[in-house]
Amino acid sequence: MVKQKHPKDGNGRGDAAPVDGEAGSGSVVDEVAEPASAAEPEALCPPDLEMELAEARAEVASHLDDVLRARAELENLRKRAARDVENAHKHGLERFMTELLPVKDSVELGLSVADGAEPDAEKLRQGLELTLKLFESASEKFGLQELNPEGQSFDPEYHQAMSTQDAAGVAPGTVITVVQKGYLLNQRLLRPAMVIVAQ
Repeated sequence: MVKQKHPKDGNGRGDAAPVDGEAGSGSVVDEVAEPASAAEPEALCPPDLEMELAEARAEVASHLDDVLRARAELENLRKRAARDVENAHKHGLERFMTELLPVKDSVELGLSVADGAEPDAEKLRQGLELTLKLFESASEKFGLQELNPEGQSFDPEYHQAMSTQDAAGVAPGTVITVVQKGYLLNQRLLRPAMVIVAQ
């Protein structure tokens, strides 16, 4: 019996018969992609991000507004406290000066009586003058200002009329006599001047 020989390819090898389970000559095995083991977490969509950003900005603006309000309130409180301290100081100074003014009035009255007195009273007069000058110098440092409106027009804001009198050659409403001087303390009326006004 004669065995048939299989023709050889260019390499001198014969074509082998296909093996069971193998793909036929020229077939390609398609690869199948494996499915993902687990789904990735769903990312936030852009509208959600914009909403969260807007909310965050609004919250920051609200906190900033609170901080600015608190700072303004603190500054107002500081100014109010400083003003209260200043007012208390001025009020205390007003009371002090009010108590001292009668002393000044008495010294001035003593000087007016001593004018033209006997030579023995001259030293007393000089002493009173020195005392008065010292008082005026000290009180001016604290803002005390004298009101002596003789010859000026009557001003009800700073003057208190004791009476009115006829005065020849004087315009009506003019202060002709100052009974008691008035005073300002730091530009505020401490005591009005007591005056007699021409009618």
